[in-house]
Amino acid sequence: MKISIIGSGSFGTSLSVLLNENNHIVHMYAHRYSTYKKLITERKSNYLKQIKIPNNIQITNNIEEATKNQDAIILSVPSIFIRDIAEKIKPFVNKNQTIIIASKGFEKDTLLTLSEVVKDVLQVQERDSASNFLFEKKKATICKIGVISGPTHAEELAKKLPTTCVASSIDIQTAEFIQDIFMNSYFRLYTNTDVLGVELAGALKNVIALGCGILDGMGYGDNTKAALITRGIKEISQLGTAMQTNINTYYGLAGIGDLIVTCTSKHSRNLRAGILLGKGKTIEEAKEEIGMVIEGANASTAAYELSLKYNVDMPIVTEVNNILLGLKKPNKAIEDLMSRKKRTEN
Repeated sequence: MKISIIGSGSFGTSLSVLLNENNHIVHMYAHRYSTYKKLITERKSNYLKQIKIPNNIQITNNIEEATKNQDAIILSVPSIFIRDIAEKIKPFVNKNQTIIIASKGFEKDTLLTLSEVVKDVLQVQERDSASNFLFEKKKATICKIGVISGPTHAEELAKKLPTTCVASSIDIQTAEFIQDIFMNSYFRLYTNTDVLGVELAGALKNVIALGCGILDGMGYGDNTKAALITRGIKEISQLGTAMQTNINTYYGLAGIGDLIVTCTSKHSRNLRAGILLGKGKTIEEAKEEIGMVIEGANASTAAYELSLKYNVDMPIVTEVNNILLGLKKPNKAIEDLMSRKKRTEN
C-alpha cells in the first residue's frame, strides 16, 4: 500500500517506521520547512532521537506529493491544526483513499470531534447503512474515514513494545482495512464501529489526566488518583451515553485503557502539565516548559461546554477547567469536589 503520514511529530514518526516495517510505501509530511530539512539530513525525529528514520521513507514538505494517489492518508497533527490540514489535502483526495485520524481532541469553537471536522471540510455526509461517505459535489465520490485510538504512547511504540488499540469506522470494512495495514507482531488492533465514542474517550481522557497530574503535583497519593480515574471514566461514559454512543467503548482500549496510560505514564504530556499546575504554575507556563502541545488544555473548555449542552454532571471536568482558566486554585477545586452532596455510586 502507498500510505502518507501527515505530521512528523513523535506519533507520526513512530507510525511511519511501523508502516515501513509492514512493507508499505510510506511518505511522511513535515509542515515546517526547517523540520523537513532537518529530517532528511539527520533522519531522526526531534522527539524520538533514538529512532532512525529509514532511508526508504520519503520525507516531503509538499502537501500534494504527500496526498495525491495514496491508498491511505493518516492525519497525525495537533487537534488545533486538523481543519487547516483537511483544507490543504482537500484538492487531492480521491475516491479510492481512506483517511485515518490518529489525533485526539475537539475543535474548540464548534465542539466537533476531529473526524467530524474532516467530514465538514470535505463536505462529507453519511451515505447509507453500508456506512461509506459521499462528497457533496456534482459527481458524488466515495471517501472512507476512520480513526485509530487507544493506549499508544509513541515512545513505546517506537521501541516495539507490545501495544494495542482500536481501528474505528462506522463502516466495518474500513475498520478492517485500517487493522490490516497497521497490525504486526508488536502492534495489535481491534475493530470498533463506534467512532464518536472512540473519539470522545480519546479527547476527554486528556482532561482527566491533567487532573491526575495536578494531584501528583500537590503531593496526593494513590488512593486519590485511583478515585479520580474511576470517577473520571464515569463522567466520560455518562457524556458518551447522553450522546448516544456505545457504553462498552468506554470500558475498552479507547476508554479505560487510554485513560489509565495517560493518567499514569511518564510519557504523558497531560500528566506532566498537570503536575506543573499542581505545583502552582499556570497552563501557559506548563506549555512553555514542556514544549509540546497539551491536548487536555485544548479539550477542557469543549468538554465543559459539551457537559452543559447535554446536561451531564461532570464535576471533575468542571474543576479542571476552572483551574486552567484561573478561576480556582487546585486546593479549592479539590475541596469543592470532596464536599459535594452525598450520593450513591452510579
